[in-house]
Order: sequence, then structure tokens, then C-alpha cells
Amino acid sequence: MPLTAESLAVLDVLQKNGIAPLISMPPAEGRAYFDAVFATKPEDQEAVASVRELSIPVSGGSIRARLYSPKAGPLPVLVHYHGGGWVLMGLATHDGYCRQLANAAGVAVLAVEYRKAPEFKAPIPVEDCYAALQWVQSNAAQLNVDLNHLGVVGDSAGANLAAAVTLLARDAGIPIQCQILTYPAVDATLSSASIQENATAPLLGAAEMQWFYGHYLDGATVDANNPLVSPLFATSHAGLPAAFIATAEFDPLRDEGEAYAHKLLAAGVAVSAKRYLGLFHGFMLMAKIIPEGQQLLAAQVAFLQHAL
Repeated sequence: MPLTAESLAVLDVLQKNGIAPLISMPPAEGRAYFDAVFATKPEDQEAVASVRELSIPVSGGSIRARLYSPKAGPLPVLVHYHGGGWVLMGLATHDGYCRQLANAAGVAVLAVEYRKAPEFKAPIPVEDCYAALQWVQSNAAQLNVDLNHLGVVGDSAGANLAAAVTLLARDAGIPIQCQILTYPAVDATLSSASIQENATAPLLGAAEMQWFYGHYLDGATVDANNPLVSPLFATSHAGLPAAFIATAEFDPLRDEGEAYAHKLLAAGVAVSAKRYLGLFHGFMLMAKIIPEGQQLLAAQVAFLQHAL
């Protein structure tokens, strides 16, 4: 189907504002632009019973995190990894989503501000995200969360990191009940058919993915075939957590996300997957304008009711 009317309206606004192509921006400029567009304004923040700013130790330093607790605990907990191509975005851009998810699902959400490329190449962001999961395990009492109900959640590059974390956790024997992956990047070789089919798709196309992977992998100690970069290529997907995977019709990442769902299913993992028609990459953060963003949140909450 064609792009939805609401999707076209979003694109019209962006075009009127004269957005420059991301691939023409240095990372610092791209970060400033995306923060300005997607950061939740104070007047739009959905109230959450408790929001705590935290610091998590990682190799070579520490990273910020934010814990959203909608009620008294111990609560089920989701560790959240934001999207943005390993280069952009952070706590501010995904604050609105994390607040909505915590309230709607009745779970604690720990949002992680992992270190980003190009300053920190792969696999450092993965290691930060895994360290955050381990930190939750070690500090469950302080955080007032229930480790018997632990999940991970991410969108785009954040979904890539979430998937990589589940591989590490499985191999280490750390139990994770579920994973929510929204339009995940799981094949850094960019070899799926939708990369070409949606090469010039709105907001994210093939050139943008090459820009992101260039910053993330050029000069890195791992390459595009490493499962921590491309979870699709893991030797085994058996024993991974139950998954909810959402893809978008006009997204270059569509086919690899759906291929990952099939890989998990073939390995005996419980999977709920849905392709959202008439939409492009990033619609989750546009839920105020694009109704499918709210529908996606509702589907994620419904999944959590039985998976977490």
C-alpha cells in the first residue's frame, strides 16, 4: 500500500523545514538536529511515579541511565537501548516512549545511554549495553525490580544492541524472558532485498545505513559478519528469549528484521511479528501524529502481558 496520509504529513513538515540529508552532516550536527526534533518537550512529558537518574560503571568509565518506575515494586524490568544508528539520539529522544511504555505495561524501564560511534566503535556500545544488563542483575534490590521478569527492548540500532545482548546473556546463562525489537538492524552486510527496494525511502535509506555503519565499523575490532554486529549471523539462535519484532513496509531494514523472526522461529523461539504497512523507519517515535505508533505500543504491551 502507499504511504499513509499521516506519514505523508510528517514528510511534508520535514521538507518545509528544509532538513539537510543526514549523510551530509558530521555526527555532532546530526546529533543536535535529531535531539531538537525528537526530544520530549517538558510540557509533553507523561507523568511517571518515579524517574531516577543513575550512573552505570562500564569498562573505561561510566554511562548514564534513567529508571522509570510507574508504581511501587519490585517490578518487572525492561532494559531499553535507544535507536539512532549507534551515532545519534539518547535518553532525551526516547524519554516519551519510555514513559509511555512504563505506564502502559506497568513495568520498570531502565533506559541506557551507551557510548556512541564514531568516538566509540563496535563492539563498545554492545559491551556497554551488556554491562548495563549485568548491573541491573547486581543491583536489583536497590532498583526495586524483579529479575524473574527481565526483558530487553530497542528500536533500530537499539534493537541490534538488544539482540546482541540476548546472545551474550544466553551464552553466560543469564535468564532474559523476552525481547522487543522494533525495525531491528541485524545484517550489517546490507544484503537483503529491501535494502535495494527501499534504498531511497524517507528518513532512512541505503545511503544512510552506509553512513551509520561507516561510523560504527570503520576501524573497529569486529566486522560486519560478527554476530555481535549482525545477530542474524549467530551460529545458533536456540535458547534466546521470546521476541516481538515489528517492521515497516517502506524501511530498508524490513527484510532483515523479518529474516531474524524466521531464524528465531526455526530455532524454537516463540515469536510475534508484524509488518506495519504504509510506514517508514522511525514511526515509533512519531506516535503523536502517526496512529500506528500508538498501535505498536499497544501491541508491545499485549506481548509483555504473557512474555514478561
